[in-house]
Amino acid sequence: MAIEMYAITDVGRKRKHNEDCVGITPSHGFAVLADGMGGYNAGEVASAMAIDIISSQLKEQLLRLPQAEVDEDTGLTGESMLIREAIKSANDAIYQTSRQSSECRGMGTTVLAALFYANRISAAHVGDSRMYRLRGGRLDHVTEDHSLVRENVRRGLLSEQEARDSRIKNIVTRALGLEVGAEADVVEGTVQAGDIYLMCSDGLTDVISDEVIRQTLTVSARSLKKAARELIDLANNAGGPDNISVILIRTDASFTARKGLLSKLFGSK
Repeated sequence: MAIEMYAITDVGRKRKHNEDCVGITPSHGFAVLADGMGGYNAGEVASAMAIDIISSQLKEQLLRLPQAEVDEDTGLTGESMLIREAIKSANDAIYQTSRQSSECRGMGTTVLAALFYANRISAAHVGDSRMYRLRGGRLDHVTEDHSLVRENVRRGLLSEQEARDSRIKNIVTRALGLEVGAEADVVEGTVQAGDIYLMCSDGLTDVISDEVIRQTLTVSARSLKKAARELIDLANNAGGPDNISVILIRTDASFTARKGLLSKLFGSK
């Protein structure tokens, strides 16, 4: 009964600064990834704020929740609602900072947060940082990008190849810090033994196809560190035009993060 996480971020080949930020907390079963943008070096301020605020709020409130309890009004678990509220808090803090500091004006960030609990996963995101799941050799999207290109793909206006070659593929339709009250999309699911989850910024997915990602994860599945570093290398070998961040997560299907943590804190019962 254990959760395994590995996170890595790389500046890439073309950028001078890394505006991506990643955070993993296996003891509580969550991971957060953010891809910053805007202002003079302010993108890295926005992404770091998102990681810090969301992680702090989850650590502070997670253990107080009844596990996997469903809210009658929303149909979401308390864990999903907690992630969504943490993202709102991060958004408002980034927005206020951007208004108060001229150097940070216009800054924003994508965000992707995932929480594993009671054989379940809750993933919440704003922007085009993406989550995949590898299950039984098949790679599926857990999240759908908030981007102009992906909206056109969903409407049938662009093919997958056309989307990959598009000059507007980096235009996001949602991001943290641009306005008050940014809303995260939330996805809930169940975890099965052998699943591997990939969280990544668009520095990976803009240059590496889903099929290459699937093959890499399948071949290197025994070592998350090796698989993550191979994905980074693939993106850099493809030109590395943007910062690249990867988080890989593997968990036993019957794993309960908070149960394990509580046992460590208070002893097994």
